[in-house]
Amino acid sequence: MSQVIPETMAGVQLLGHGDFEQLVYRTDIATPAPTTGEVLIRVAAAGVNNTDINTRVGWYAKSVRGATNDSAANIDATAEGSWSGAAMDFPRIQGLDCCGTIVAVGDSVDAGRIGERVLVRPMQSLHDPAAPFAFVTLGSEMDGAFAQYVKVESKQALHVKSDWSDSELASLPCAYSTAENMLTRAGVGAERVLITGASGGVGSAAVQLAKRRGAEIIAVAAETKAADVMAVGADRVVHRGLSLIAELGVSSVDVVVDLVGGPGWSELCEILRPGGRYVASGAIAGPIVELDLRTLYLKDLTFFGSTYQPDEIFTNLIDYVERNEIRPLVAKTYPLLDIVSAQRDFLAKKHTGKLVLIPPAD
Repeated sequence: MSQVIPETMAGVQLLGHGDFEQLVYRTDIATPAPTTGEVLIRVAAAGVNNTDINTRVGWYAKSVRGATNDSAANIDATAEGSWSGAAMDFPRIQGLDCCGTIVAVGDSVDAGRIGERVLVRPMQSLHDPAAPFAFVTLGSEMDGAFAQYVKVESKQALHVKSDWSDSELASLPCAYSTAENMLTRAGVGAERVLITGASGGVGSAAVQLAKRRGAEIIAVAAETKAADVMAVGADRVVHRGLSLIAELGVSSVDVVVDLVGGPGWSELCEILRPGGRYVASGAIAGPIVELDLRTLYLKDLTFFGSTYQPDEIFTNLIDYVERNEIRPLVAKTYPLLDIVSAQRDFLAKKHTGKLVLIPPAD
């Protein structure tokens, strides 16, 4: 059962790994049709994420050692250029963040879902007992939200009841689920937490979500963004580029939530207290770091990687939104046609919060 859906739609196709010329805006893409167990969503807004750019340029390839804002021309994109480690299927419509309305359903899906305003779970567990951390990602292993329409499994589209705007809701899925997963994985509570990259989408989400857990938050951000980061919950901001050891002292924090990596990484281990925890889900300043194993074992530190998300991470986020326990932080919106401008601005890192793309009306 469905309403009238156009046969073709506008969207942005990624044709291969490379620079911006690999992003092609088209108006003649076949509109997907939902099959058994699926729903079709009219996309209202879609956020921009670092992983969209990383995938485009092939940054996930193990041969890459530089920061995420390195030119695609400097990256040898190989078959392992997606974050799953497998070759990408092209063309691919990217876009992890989807806010929209269900407009059609496939067989076995209740037609009563038509008209629901939904957010789509960006990282979707395969629930495979033989591979408990296996998942697929919207916009990577399947077409995503950089288009007028997207189809997903019905169970991955969660009804949300909120007075937030579409753009505000679209700021949530990837950034907030990544941040909440990191905090959950590291067991963050009412303790002293340092968050790197705190003005970005994931970082600003982590500040809010850690504050919700009662944490004392030290944020690392550019001096020009300090007021923005304080406004969303940081108790203190250390300006990016300053020595954390000099500013905070050795063994001064309980948990480090790291999205940056890069050349200053070793200080993060030094500022952790004995028994402290470190969790990472990004490396925008570079993935290769120097670890003194003596610091790791003599201080009894625990390290967590954080990518796979149990289903309840996203379900909990919907609850936080509906109870207004967190707040959206949208820096700017762009027409979908201007995706290259949005990605250029994203890489310039002059904003606080999320950049969001708006598909055209039918």
